[in-house]
Amino acid sequence: MEKQAEDLGAKGDVLILKPEDGKNFWQPVPANGHISVRISPDSVGVETPFSLGTQTLPPQGYVREHAHPVHDEVLHFISGRGKAVVEGVEYVAEPGVTIFVGRNRKHMFINTSADQELHWLWFIQPNGLEHFFEEIGRPMAPGEKAPEPFARPDNVLEIEQRTAFVAADKL
Repeated sequence: MEKQAEDLGAKGDVLILKPEDGKNFWQPVPANGHISVRISPDSVGVETPFSLGTQTLPPQGYVREHAHPVHDEVLHFISGRGKAVVEGVEYVAEPGVTIFVGRNRKHMFINTSADQELHWLWFIQPNGLEHFFEEIGRPMAPGEKAPEPFARPDNVLEIEQRTAFVAADKL
């Protein structure tokens, strides 16, 4: 009983990030945007593994259809306008819209704008998505100009299955 009382009084970590902090990665085609991993078990001690970050898609960019096998995901749109397609149903993705996508639900995101980026906050539990972004992306320095579009790695399917995705042939 004494041990339990000590655990209840334990305090967790505190982490404050400035806009240029976090792990930032350029993303390959078809997304072509960038990711900022803000919080993950790699950056701070958490009781329940999760990761949180932002994603930005350039005009006409998209995140292909996918699903996460054991992950619940929350997306909150901050700026721009596009659409989210969840299980084949289209929803408007614009500032203030929040979407919860449970495990094994197919979803994709499309920036429908010709001239504005689509930007959102994502939260996924358990974590793992951040490892995918790091493995397929390229490091991004603050203020750096976007690179020319680049291809996904040849072993992207293996990376997907090892990190946070349902195998493409199982969608």
